[in-house]
Amino acid sequence: MCYTIFRSYRNYPRLGRLNPMTRFLLILAPVLGIVLSACGGTAAPSTATAAPTASAQAPAAALETVRVGYVPVTIYAPFYIAIEKGYFANEGIQVELQPVEGGSDNVVQVAAGNFDVAGGGIGAGMLNAVARGIEFEIVAPLHTERPPLTSPFVVSKKRFDSGELTTMSDLKGKKVSTNSRGAATEYWLWKALQQGGLDFKDVEVLGVGFREVAPALENGSLDGAILGEPLATLAEDQGLIARLTQDFLSDFTPTVVYYNKPWGQEHPDLARRFVKAYLRGARDLLGDKWYDPQNLAIIEKYTKVPADVVKRANRSYHDPNGVVPLNDLMALQDFFRAQGELNYDKDIDLARFVNQSYADEAVKELGGPLEWVK
Repeated sequence: MCYTIFRSYRNYPRLGRLNPMTRFLLILAPVLGIVLSACGGTAAPSTATAAPTASAQAPAAALETVRVGYVPVTIYAPFYIAIEKGYFANEGIQVELQPVEGGSDNVVQVAAGNFDVAGGGIGAGMLNAVARGIEFEIVAPLHTERPPLTSPFVVSKKRFDSGELTTMSDLKGKKVSTNSRGAATEYWLWKALQQGGLDFKDVEVLGVGFREVAPALENGSLDGAILGEPLATLAEDQGLIARLTQDFLSDFTPTVVYYNKPWGQEHPDLARRFVKAYLRGARDLLGDKWYDPQNLAIIEKYTKVPADVVKRANRSYHDPNGVVPLNDLMALQDFFRAQGELNYDKDIDLARFVNQSYADEAVKELGGPLEWVK
């Protein structure tokens, strides 16, 4: 149903006569519940047990269940690929996907033991929770941002075309937004403003959910915003937004894969096999493999975003070797401290939460590292 709506709206006679904003909202409706990045929003309401293709399944009795927290968006693609292509089943694993509202929720759930594994971002709330003593292991990167970014900075197309807002410096004194204060996208916004020689003191920063950005830009209550994919592509298709910049970050990794620490310690072989299957999924997305029709169909299945939109939207990147980017994690801590959003005094050494051993062993079993410029 969702696929039909996205593919055929231009040819549907009554929908075609509606104004662009109304068409955008009608087209957007089927995916609002799942297009909310690691920075928060509403997720799918129920638990899903993902089954691999029949040809790749191990005998059911041999599969060990691993509970995985995720947000059904494209940055979790390695999980989807590894499930559907049977990589987890080959390792004797059945993945039980547990949808959450945002990637930061995953960290809390993992630490509490409600999930065994999860993917999520590094935000101020997560860092403050670490300072309070929550425990977990970071075992692999989840996604890396490379231009063109999956969360560009956008403005109203009408104001862009008129020449009013054409460079980041034009945003001085204006209202700009990120979808959530204290999330990694706040760092995105700051980096975008820096391209125009601006800082937070030069603008009014608002918290506006991704779903509300296009209407707010259209009615003038907002002047510019970070907007995540595929919403940026959908709004662009409707002539509502223009991308002002989408290259303000390069090779930056804001999200990682977490393990419940006791679970990993009690099941070290299972933990290693999980990372091995996950990295096989990531390797299947290297370069132009992302656009393989089978991969696009798999991503559509788990995100409910049509493959055509996934193909055209700015993509995420996934390290095939599972090297945890400690410098990026520390950079986010430095940023949130500079913004006054951390409630602890001494910086946390995030290296003590990183366990690289699972990924290192998995890479050896996969035949060694692949070329990955980071």
